[in-house]
Amino acid sequence: MSDLDERFSVLAAVSTATVTTVLLKEGLRNVWLRGTMPLRAGQGRLVGRAFTLRFVPAREDLATPASWSSPTSTRGAIEAMPTGCIAVADAMGVTDAGIFGDILCARMRVRGVAGLVTDGVMRDGAGVLGTGLPVWCRGVAAPPSVAGLTFVGWQEPIGCGGVAVFPDDVIVVDDDGAVVIPAALLDHVVAHAPEQERLEAWIMREVEAGVALPGLYPANAETRARYEADKARS
Repeated sequence: MSDLDERFSVLAAVSTATVTTVLLKEGLRNVWLRGTMPLRAGQGRLVGRAFTLRFVPAREDLATPASWSSPTSTRGAIEAMPTGCIAVADAMGVTDAGIFGDILCARMRVRGVAGLVTDGVMRDGAGVLGTGLPVWCRGVAAPPSVAGLTFVGWQEPIGCGGVAVFPDDVIVVDDDGAVVIPAALLDHVVAHAPEQERLEAWIMREVEAGVALPGLYPANAETRARYEADKARS
């Protein structure tokens, strides 16, 4: 297992809620991609490098079915996606034009793409579910992408769900949605997130034992000392 795989394995055991807490402590508040919810319940947690795609508002001379054959197309982007990436598509929150359907999602699945995250919607909902590609989005719509959007490129900075996402940032997705970890902060999150989860699991046990919240959550110095003592004994 590579060093990157090991770091991703650590994150796969950490909730998106915990990731946001660790990043908040570093001053990052805007990391949860709004509108990106699982298309199917129980898709699990995924971790991968972001492969970004960008749409802009539809312009009639560009957003046509003929554009699907252009070198700058969603088809071309899919062929450039590396195995294990998470595709992140900036659809500007448009909900009446589906950016991908079953055929494109099937190709992504065959190419080993881990999942798709977008602040837009899908089309061919049943077909997309049938491909087995995990998708986080805002729902489904029948019209194709060109009914409301123009695809303009991939692997460039985007804004998805009101959050800046850069190529090769790390995406963590679970039932609570999608969170971006800036590439430069990956090691920090990997180092601190498991401890944050251990602390909160201990606090939960204290709550269930009847301990009051003041001084417990957030933990004051006395609570921290008790936690460290319990951890040393375990």
